[in-house]
Amino acid sequence: MTRKGSSTSWRKADDVAGRPWTGSVREYDLIKELIIGVVVVGVLVFGVSAIFGSPDEPSVSLKTWATAAPADFVGTAAKELAGTSDTAGYGPPYNSTPDATQNIGPVDFQSLSGVRLPVDTANDFVIAPLATLPSPPAELASWTAATDQQRSAWAAAYSDALAAAPDNDPAQVGDGDYGPVPALTGALLEMARQGSLDGVLQNGGNFYNMDYTRGLLFLGDGGYFPDLAASQHLSGDQWGVMNETGDTPGQSWLWLFSLLYQVEPFKSAPNADALVVVTMFVLTALLALLPFIPGLRSLPRVIPLHRLIWKDYYRNR
Repeated sequence: MTRKGSSTSWRKADDVAGRPWTGSVREYDLIKELIIGVVVVGVLVFGVSAIFGSPDEPSVSLKTWATAAPADFVGTAAKELAGTSDTAGYGPPYNSTPDATQNIGPVDFQSLSGVRLPVDTANDFVIAPLATLPSPPAELASWTAATDQQRSAWAAAYSDALAAAPDNDPAQVGDGDYGPVPALTGALLEMARQGSLDGVLQNGGNFYNMDYTRGLLFLGDGGYFPDLAASQHLSGDQWGVMNETGDTPGQSWLWLFSLLYQVEPFKSAPNADALVVVTMFVLTALLALLPFIPGLRSLPRVIPLHRLIWKDYYRNR
C-alpha cells in the first residue's frame, strides 16, 4: 500500500521473515539446556584443573616448623635473642645495622626509605610473645634485668653450644653459662607447638591484622623453611621466581628479572639485588621511552621483523 502524502511505498509484510512457520514444532526446555551447559562446562573446568593445575601445597606455619624441626626452631630463636640472625643484620627497612645495605657506588638505595618496619628480633620474636602467655616464664624477669652485653653473651654462648651439639639437639647441649636462654627458647617452642605463636606474631596485639611480616621473617631465619623452598625449586638459584611449586610454571613474565640472577656479574655480586633492580628500571625506561629515543626508534625500519609477523597485512603494501 502507499502512505498518503508520501512517495514512499510500503509493502505488506510478505517477505520470508514475515511468513508464518509451517514446519514442525517441538518444546524447548531452557532450564534443562542451562543445567546441561553448566554441568558440562563445570566438569571440563574441574577436569582440566585436576590435570594441569598447580599442586595445592599446605601452608607452612610456625606450628608446622616447631613440630617438624624443633631443634632448628630453638636454634633460630637463640639467634634472634643473640641478634645474629639474618633479619637482625638485614638493615633497612627493618633495622639500622651498620654496613648491611646494598650500594651501587656511593648510592645507598636500601637506606633511602629508612627503617619503616622496625624489627627487634629478640623482643619481637621471643620476649614479647612470651609475655602474652597466661603464665609467662619466670626467666623473663632475669632477661629483662640483665644488661645488653650480658644478654648477648648468654644467647651467643647458647647458639654456639647448640651448633656443637649432636643433631643440634637442645637436650644434648653441654653445660655452660646460658642464663635464661634455654628456658626462654624452650617456652617459645612449646608456644609455637600449641599454635599460639602464629597468632601473636601476625596480630601484633591488634584483633584485625593481616600483616605476616614478622612471622615470615622468623621462618626465613631458620633452615626449615628455606629447605622446603629449595625442595620445590623456589630458591634464587633455581629460577624460583618463575615457579609456583616444583616444576609447575609460575609468572613467566618475570623471566628477565630471574635471568639476571643466573648470570655474571649479578650472580656473584654482593649487591646483586640492587644491581638487578636498577638494571630492570633502566630496561623498562628504555622500553617506555622507545618512541622518543633517536636510533632505537628506527630499528623497526632497519630490522622489519614486524613485516614478517604480519606478512598477510603487508603483502600488498
